[in-house]
Amino acid sequence: MAKILLTWLGVTDLKSSRQETGGHLGPIAGAVTERGYKNVYILSCHSKTDDSNYIKWLKSVTSVNAVIKNVTIKHPMDFDSIYETAKQFTFEIEKTHKAVEPVFALSPGTPAMAAAWIILSKTLFLQAELIESSVQDAKGDYQVRTASVPFDISAERVIDMLRGPDEKLNMLFQNLPPKKDRFPEIVYKCEKMERAITLARHAAIRNVPVLLLGESGTGKEMIAKVIYTQSLRADKKFVALNCGAVSPNLIESELFGHTAQAFTGAKTRKDGRFTQADKGTLFLDEIGDLDFDLQVKLLRAIQEKEICPVGDSKSYKIDVRIIAATHKNLINEVAKGNFRSDLFYRLGVAIIHIPPLRERGKDIDCLIEYYMAIINEEFATQPNYKGPKKISPAARIVLRNYQWPGNVRELENTLKRAAMWAPDSTIDKQDMLDSIIPVISKDDCDLLNRPLGPNFNIDSIIDEVARHYLQRALKEAGGNKSRAAALIGLENHQNFTNWMKKHNVDSDK
Repeated sequence: MAKILLTWLGVTDLKSSRQETGGHLGPIAGAVTERGYKNVYILSCHSKTDDSNYIKWLKSVTSVNAVIKNVTIKHPMDFDSIYETAKQFTFEIEKTHKAVEPVFALSPGTPAMAAAWIILSKTLFLQAELIESSVQDAKGDYQVRTASVPFDISAERVIDMLRGPDEKLNMLFQNLPPKKDRFPEIVYKCEKMERAITLARHAAIRNVPVLLLGESGTGKEMIAKVIYTQSLRADKKFVALNCGAVSPNLIESELFGHTAQAFTGAKTRKDGRFTQADKGTLFLDEIGDLDFDLQVKLLRAIQEKEICPVGDSKSYKIDVRIIAATHKNLINEVAKGNFRSDLFYRLGVAIIHIPPLRERGKDIDCLIEYYMAIINEEFATQPNYKGPKKISPAARIVLRNYQWPGNVRELENTLKRAAMWAPDSTIDKQDMLDSIIPVISKDDCDLLNRPLGPNFNIDSIIDEVARHYLQRALKEAGGNKSRAAALIGLENHQNFTNWMKKHNVDSDK
């Protein structure tokens, strides 16, 4: 089967055509000469004059049939536009050459241009060859070799990427969640949070219900807004309702609206959140707190895509995307009969677990920097401002060791208290200890009554108890491990340190 060469026009190629490389042919002409390609198709983001001069020179030094296409990209390292341009160009060439095998040249152009060829060869053109060119000797002869790229993508991943936006290819190549820079408020480095964000972006482009599970303060509403802004409904309304913050007597009206005189105090007709969010996204926070009877009405609204306002005899069609969130374990709530299983499965098409801060050890430092920058900026506008605050290494260790039952929200508030109370520009260890307000969760109080079953993990329960008392002892001892060890019956500070390491609360975490 005949082969055709596809390549970008590189700076070295242009210099070769201008006799600025000491006689070297450049990667393109070198590959054509070495491999004997009959046809070469070139993409260029240089000037049209450069393109024309290069083609004339290339045909003068080789017998190749050369075609060049001038294209516009944002900048030489913009992978999105480069990949899209290269893909469309390759499709066009394939239409006119049915019985040929494409060869992609990696040497000419920028690293992003080479990356685009690699992605195309591993996804859309699986039989394509990748080549590299380099000067072999002083005469300017080029050595051309087939590139062995250790970069494989499973068939399942390929199908998923081809169905979704090309941005996913960029994500895969860079090993980063796509467009992370658009959401600077979501600060993370750890793998668990990266996984949650990646799942959120995958779910965003599908018009399916999403259920966010995670403890209070983990940022579920923030994730919901990320999903919304990346969705096909991003140009429509985002309406939120905290189901746990509304009186059971009013929640139905808040969701579905009411007519005038529907109940005492209802003087005029009012639209509910479903109507307000029509064609857009409705975020139902703390869905696990919803009354059981109202769950039936919510299920009907989602299934039938229609609502009936309180006091009205007529139903109205609605079109909303539901994103729900809860801090409760809904599987356990279903088992207890507190939450309808049919509603759970209706809401949980895409289920995303948001990890608690205690499982995001790598994220503590970057979250500290993020929130301190915000706090310093906020305090700078207030009276008696004495300059920005910074955190001492000892105070930072206190933050790393604490378990954060209130998660990111608690961390932010603790930093704000410390910045407010610290008398000096540096927040020291004692300032930080004074600023932490331990929160005892309901689960801690009910530790001996956890439901048994497949989700029960005795090692996890023991870890919780150990972490609680280790942190409490360390705080009460002012960070002194010898005193903390004595408070909980351990022999010495080394034993205390070993316990901290065993239960993942060591100071190096």
